[in-house]
Amino acid sequence: MATLVDTNVLIDLFDAGSSWEDWSIHTIERLRSEGPIIVNQVVYAEMAAGFASEAALETALSPSRFLREDLPWEAAFAAGHAFLAYRRGGGAKRSPLPDFYIGAHAAIRGYSLLTRDQDRYRAYFPLLRIVSPETHPMGSNR
Repeated sequence: MATLVDTNVLIDLFDAGSSWEDWSIHTIERLRSEGPIIVNQVVYAEMAAGFASEAALETALSPSRFLREDLPWEAAFAAGHAFLAYRRGGGAKRSPLPDFYIGAHAAIRGYSLLTRDQDRYRAYFPLLRIVSPETHPMGSNR
């Protein structure tokens, strides 16, 4: 099964000494044995802020390690509606729309989503298979 990886997990992966580094490394490797690990343009753009050059980011998110996939148009529609529900429910405007694109992409394609921020994704994409520290603690093979 393919897994779309959220930016927060990738930040852990490349931030030596992060308290989530071991969990992120082990979980990505375990999921890679089940199928491709995917990034989209939103994740790529969010990661760009942490790299001094495009070449460095290209090395970190090399297509040999992470499958790149364009956002489906259906995901853009689903993201907009999820964001609307969030706003109508009292969500702050400052909440990043990118999270909704990421969740919608995984939901529309039927992928798992690897994230440490499961609450918002669970609330707006209830059928999405989420892999997080809560659902897959270190050492868990579920």
